[in-house]
Amino acid sequence: MAIQKGIKQVTSNKKAWHDYFVDEKYEAGIELHGTEVKSIRLGQINLKDAYCSFKDGELFVVGMHISPYEKGNIFNKDPMRKRRLLMHKKEILSLFGKTKQDGYTLIPLSVYFRNSRVKVEIGLCRGKKLHDKRDSIAKRDANREIDRVMKSRNR
Repeated sequence: MAIQKGIKQVTSNKKAWHDYFVDEKYEAGIELHGTEVKSIRLGQINLKDAYCSFKDGELFVVGMHISPYEKGNIFNKDPMRKRRLLMHKKEILSLFGKTKQDGYTLIPLSVYFRNSRVKVEIGLCRGKKLHDKRDSIAKRDANREIDRVMKSRNR
């Protein structure tokens, strides 16, 4: 995601990029309570095992952990509760149709602030096989080695 004016990245799901091929990206709002927003501002959020699911024509994110706000008391919510994602109905129905195809799933890729609103970037993903992961690691290592050689050559 390119850095733009008014956008502050809070967290990203690096495991998703390792485990999945990301075909398309979408931006969605998220329904939160006040103390959850304060925890997100402090960076106390984890997307590691999160995924999206559909229920009654609505899209929910499951497995996103937002730690309870330290200074909040009775207003803190369950850290692992399902949270509704806010998208247009046509987008949700389109995503529902695409996830019914073989091997596709919706994974939250990052959480960020756009101006003062919390947004979630979700990706339409296909799972990687073990050999695909090995290929990705080999390419990354090769690029790293090329950069290292080029840097030493320019000195």
